Amino acid sequence: QVNVVESGGGLVQTGGSLRLSCAFSGITFREDVINIMSWYHQAPGKQRMFVASISGGGSTHYAGSAKGRFAISFDSARNRGYLQMNTLKPEDTGVYYCKMDQRGAVQSASWGQGTQVTVSS
Repeated sequence: QVNVVESGGGLVQTGGSLRLSCAFSGITFREDVINIMSWYHQAPGKQRMFVASISGGGSTHYAGSAKGRFAISFDSARNRGYLQMNTLKPEDTGVYYCKMDQRGAVQSASWGQGTQVTVSS
């Protein structure tokens, strides 16, 4: 079982930056296990939406709204993942969730509790 804890949310003005962190425990690091970390955004009253992901090999994917503004990274030595968010907009407001998927010899999907980001106009 992977434990996921997000942090780093807060209140920021339009155009500002935040770095969200995700701390993991219980991850299996083996050649036959693929670990994929993702960030999702849930705006008030809306569905949870994909923001970005990074695989164990370093391959990244971004939603269109995040491209060029956000950067996802993972520090395997510290078991921590990050989402650097720049040029924030009011529509980026919401709860950001971190997710760890393990695929292959170990199958699991673990979510954190979320961290609130509020961008003021």
